[in-house]
Amino acid sequence: MCLRSSSYTSPKPCKHLADCKLRHAFDGYDSLQNCLKTTPIGRTRVDNHNTKIPRCNFCNGYLGRLYICLMCSSISCSTHILLHTQSKSGHDVAIDIERSELYCCLCCDQVYDPDFDKVVVSEQIKGSCPGRSNKRRRLDSGMELDLKKSKRLIAMRDGRAKSCYPLGLRGLNNLGNTCFMNSVLQALLHAPPLRNYFLSDHHNRDECKRRYGEKLCLLCEIGALVSAMFSGDRSPYSPAQFLYSWWQHSSNLASYEEQDAHEFFISVLDGIHEKESKVRNSSKDDGDCQCIAHRAFSGSLRSDVTCTICGFTSTTYDPCVDVSLNLDTVNLSAAEKTGLSTLSGCLNLFTRAERLGSDSKLHCQNCQELRDTSKQLSISRLPLVLCLHIKRFEHSLIRKTSRKIDQYLQFPFALDMTPYLSSSIVRSRFGNRIFAFECENSDSSAEYEIFAVIAHSGMLESGHYVTYLHVNHQWYKCDDAWICEVDEGIVRASQCYMLFYVQKLLYYKANKDLSCNASVESR
Repeated sequence: MCLRSSSYTSPKPCKHLADCKLRHAFDGYDSLQNCLKTTPIGRTRVDNHNTKIPRCNFCNGYLGRLYICLMCSSISCSTHILLHTQSKSGHDVAIDIERSELYCCLCCDQVYDPDFDKVVVSEQIKGSCPGRSNKRRRLDSGMELDLKKSKRLIAMRDGRAKSCYPLGLRGLNNLGNTCFMNSVLQALLHAPPLRNYFLSDHHNRDECKRRYGEKLCLLCEIGALVSAMFSGDRSPYSPAQFLYSWWQHSSNLASYEEQDAHEFFISVLDGIHEKESKVRNSSKDDGDCQCIAHRAFSGSLRSDVTCTICGFTSTTYDPCVDVSLNLDTVNLSAAEKTGLSTLSGCLNLFTRAERLGSDSKLHCQNCQELRDTSKQLSISRLPLVLCLHIKRFEHSLIRKTSRKIDQYLQFPFALDMTPYLSSSIVRSRFGNRIFAFECENSDSSAEYEIFAVIAHSGMLESGHYVTYLHVNHQWYKCDDAWICEVDEGIVRASQCYMLFYVQKLLYYKANKDLSCNASVESR
């Protein structure tokens, strides 16, 4: 996607929505306005006047997601919405009946359009309770992109008021195939070191603009996001300005196509590092970097390459901000049959010695010739926040195919990383005869508590990301603009893609600090 200007503009709709508006202008929106109804809890939905219970015109089903075509008002379920689009040319855009969100049937995702937002907000203003404020907040740039009252958090199971949600829980509007971004932002902004850094104003936006004069700064936009998330406002927030700032940093990923959540995570940390290195005028490598991204997420991996003939070992250390794990389906026949893998099995597989192939012979410094070798990875230094990336997507260059692995992964909420530390691995290799280890750091805790899970559902080409957050001993599901309580069984049953753990002492301190601060003023 070409970025022609550095000034901020509203996100463009997907090409199918743009074509629809070009052909029919606002006809679909005008006819829809008569069907919008605001529920007592403040949520706007599409009320079909033909029937009390909307049903799919293909299967007559009424459960799950239902969509109404913007052109002909035909109702289809999520299974048959594409069939409706294929059967009628130009009927590419529909509306989620329950959420009042635009949905592109060809992109298979929600799309954002400010004109549609005005229609929804207008209806909500008319249907809101007397005396309730209907002013819409603006972003610092003055852009009216925080869709005040455009969507609401769904009612909690126990009927508690929305104000009882812990501070920081706020939905993020989908701006068009941006569930990958929303899911990662929810996890990042609830990582205690990162959250505390921006809430403490360590990166001051006003000072940043005065010193550097940049119109868009990724750190400034993250700071604005944190302020908005912890402002106490419960209405969904639109991270449009952050998205545009990220596009400027990662122009190769600037498009409305679905992106990989893990790739986005790495890109954001890289952007934070790049900006802070510029501010600090630092040229240190990642291992010694003092930027907030590496102070929170950076650890170190140890790689031991051993000659199979003489036993000489060459050791290298590499910084890392996450650990990517293969699912432990190898040599586990029972697991393969039941579809069960465990996180401990994945970590064992990651730290297991691997015999390198004959085509990967390395020069042995002791033998002074090419030898067969084995390689073993271990973790020499643990980070404050541990991110574990589960490799669910396989890409074969030879077969030119890609697929998603739907293997279920069993993961603990409390994790002890001691068995996977370099000290443990090396001791085990030598029969536990090494009693002192030079790389051991007694100040670093190996016990972690989980605080976020990013899950991926659906197919490789048309999947969806959601985030589960553990706040104040309760799990919450963050599905774009929608937040709801869930049982831990739902979290355990999800197809986890990224797991976020924080050191146990920091986890309990962060929860205590958060509960003591019931409100945080937004900048």
